[in-house]
Amino acid sequence: MSPPQRRRRQPRERPPEPPAPPFPLAAPPGPEGEDGEGRPKNPERLYVLTGGADGGDRAEVDLVTLVVARAVTPPPATQPEHSALLRLCRTPLSVAEISAYLHLPFSVVTVLLTELLAAELVQARAPIVRQALPDRSLLEAVMHGLQKL
Repeated sequence: MSPPQRRRRQPRERPPEPPAPPFPLAAPPGPEGEDGEGRPKNPERLYVLTGGADGGDRAEVDLVTLVVARAVTPPPATQPEHSALLRLCRTPLSVAEISAYLHLPFSVVTVLLTELLAAELVQARAPIVRQALPDRSLLEAVMHGLQKL
């Protein structure tokens, strides 16, 4: 008796590719600060967004600070980045999420938030820090309540 012969797999047909959109879409930035086409980001654009602000007068926010917009619609004279940030923050978002959604570095988002906080268009709240150990009196009250059962 001879061993069974293996059959070669036939290559599968690829599904047809979807048609190209009628207008080119902007690709989101890729890793290492590059845009979708492999070119480095324009650092001058980031400088213009921040208005050349240095790190001296930034708001004290970190990656987990929650930000929520106070105004429903942005004022008519706001920059596009400020308007985008206000539209995003209709519900509370962390600064890290805002940075990811806008495809901007954390430092630039911090400068934008500082300007919006000064204009009182957004409200920032530090995250709630839980205590490392529970309160001893609370544990004792629970223990006595359980003993009475």
